[in-house]
Amino acid sequence: MLSNKRPIGFIDSGVGGLTVVKEAMRQLPNENIIYLGDTARCPYGPRPAEQVIEFTWQMTRFLLAQEIKMLVIACNTATAVALDEIKKNVDIPVIGVIEPGARAALKASNTHQIAVIGTQGTVKSGVYQSELQKKAPDAQVESLACPKFVPLVESNQSHSSIAKKVVAETLAPLKVARPDTLIMGCTHYPLLRPIIQNVMGDEVHLIDSGAETVSDVSALLDYFQLNNYHHTGEKTCQFYTTGSEKMFESIASDWLALAKMNVKHIDLEGN
Repeated sequence: MLSNKRPIGFIDSGVGGLTVVKEAMRQLPNENIIYLGDTARCPYGPRPAEQVIEFTWQMTRFLLAQEIKMLVIACNTATAVALDEIKKNVDIPVIGVIEPGARAALKASNTHQIAVIGTQGTVKSGVYQSELQKKAPDAQVESLACPKFVPLVESNQSHSSIAKKVVAETLAPLKVARPDTLIMGCTHYPLLRPIIQNVMGDEVHLIDSGAETVSDVSALLDYFQLNNYHHTGEKTCQFYTTGSEKMFESIASDWLALAKMNVKHIDLEGN
């Protein structure tokens, strides 16, 4: 029997999954959290699927050793290629970020003209288009890889003039398609949300696939009776990074609005 006080584990290629953690902290205030960002090997998008699967397993094994009660793959690229394999081979609930994002997009869209932005790996997989059209065969889906977005976020330039220029130039082709809904199919992208919204226009619904995932996490906690209802003592939020602790903390403390963070550096096998 899993202890309800055990933490929920979150993994990502870097800092992007913190957008999921932020929503988890809001929706699930009693839950303990442990997060691992593989910033040293970020981005995952351009990497071969086999390598992404290998890296995802390395992160998963690390968090399993920390006795997590649920795993959230808070990375669209890793979800696209590794979710099914991980789910079949671990004995705790595992959830990804793609299906919740697709479901939310269809709910928000009036025209079913939906755009998806993501990493090269996510877009190449076609997983969002497949998921959207499985649920709504009439959905018209335009996908666009945005390989420059993750490096902007990881280098803490989300609010810079460079970010505004890069986002505007990258998204220009999507404006021609005139979608009414845009899925931010990478958990890094919500850190660029104000710029993305400004470029696409206020009439376009932006879907944060990571934030939508937390509703599914909450439902699974209920289903498996894993909620930490009777939390006593101080809630713990532990953060690990394979890269610079200082850079990670700078981005994370700003995004999560935490005055004090517990960030540790780790090395994963093959790093």
